[in-house]
Amino acid sequence: MFLEKLLDVPIKKILSVITIIGLISFVLLTILASVLGLFQGNSEYGIFDYEFAWTAEQVNKIFKSWGSEGKHRIAIGIYFDFIYILAYVSLMFGCLLIVSRKLEGSLQTTGLYMTLMPFIAGIFDVIENINLLLMISDEAYIGMGCPFVASICAMIKFTLIGVCIIFFLISIIIIVIKKNN
Repeated sequence: MFLEKLLDVPIKKILSVITIIGLISFVLLTILASVLGLFQGNSEYGIFDYEFAWTAEQVNKIFKSWGSEGKHRIAIGIYFDFIYILAYVSLMFGCLLIVSRKLEGSLQTTGLYMTLMPFIAGIFDVIENINLLLMISDEAYIGMGCPFVASICAMIKFTLIGVCIIFFLISIIIIVIKKNN
């Protein structure tokens, strides 16, 4: 299997650095985005409402409530999210690979395949962001299917991230139980 190389590469120190940088970046970027309000428009609608708008009607409703100032703030937040993608992909890849190296057999094989999921989630996040930015920059894109594409990409992204988190937590439990036996 081509992913077996991940059992040795990157070496443990480099993998630890990747994971720690991902964690620190993720935490700092989350705090910064919260302080600056980059993911909240100037109404009751935030970035998650926009990501999961699904329809042109809902996007128009959100844009109307945001006004130009809110749209501008969210656009900055979406550009900011491109950096955020690098942070969560690094963090998740590192965490998944660290636990996968401690597993055995089919669980380890599954774990090695799971290390691909953060990258796939990141790709869907990029596609989502592009569609969100297109709609903010030119409202003609709202009627061209961008709301649906952005929402489906967000759904796939969050599903992949959720599966990664669940696998990681279950793996930790298995490793702890195995170590104590």
